[in-house]
Amino acid sequence: MAITKLMIAGCLILLSKTVAADTDPHHKGQQIFHAFWLEAQYGGGSQGGIAHLDLDGWIGGDTHKLWLKTETKQKKGQLKENELWAMYSRNIAEFWDFQAGFRHDTQPASTSYAVFGVHGLAPYFLKTDAHLFVSDYGDVTARLKQNTHLLFTQRFAVEPYYRLEMAAQRVARQDLGRGLTSGRLGLRFNYEISREFTPYLDVRYDRLLGGTARIASSNDQRRDNYTVSLGLKLMF
Repeated sequence: MAITKLMIAGCLILLSKTVAADTDPHHKGQQIFHAFWLEAQYGGGSQGGIAHLDLDGWIGGDTHKLWLKTETKQKKGQLKENELWAMYSRNIAEFWDFQAGFRHDTQPASTSYAVFGVHGLAPYFLKTDAHLFVSDYGDVTARLKQNTHLLFTQRFAVEPYYRLEMAAQRVARQDLGRGLTSGRLGLRFNYEISREFTPYLDVRYDRLLGGTARIASSNDQRRDNYTVSLGLKLMF
């Protein structure tokens, strides 16, 4: 869709100019930092073996950042989901950033999206990511993720989390119904050997919702799935 492509191009131009301003050595007082988290996990559940490889992080200063993400999922040795993100992230309030950029999926279908959203810390120390997506087909979807970190000892912590997916309309090519499309509820048990090296056990439950669940049932597909995984989180 031409409008979506123009939105993505505009986000890229904004991203390059604003991050360049923060990385310009002639701008006195600006310092450039970075933080990246790489997660690898493998487990199994009601749908067989599943592997995840995710990269999430940023480069920039206190106000402007270039935020990069990838999310990859394999099931039974086959690539099922693959998302590539690049966003401009600007601090707009204490603990909150506005983000705009693009996302490109290579699996399950090649689709590009313009992305708008916020990243920050909600009350009760809930780390929050809320994003709206406009695809190159004109479809509008959204994703909300929240988690918190409950520290029991200096090394052991429990991390409850959830994720909701929504669609503003029925997306037939992706078998999505209108409204809430899926939900995830999970619990992660972290053992922080160091700040840069954290193994964990992840237990989660995924379920299709609303019209998406009805579409799956009509196609003789499962509406829910549980997974238990072992993972490793690296910070650099």
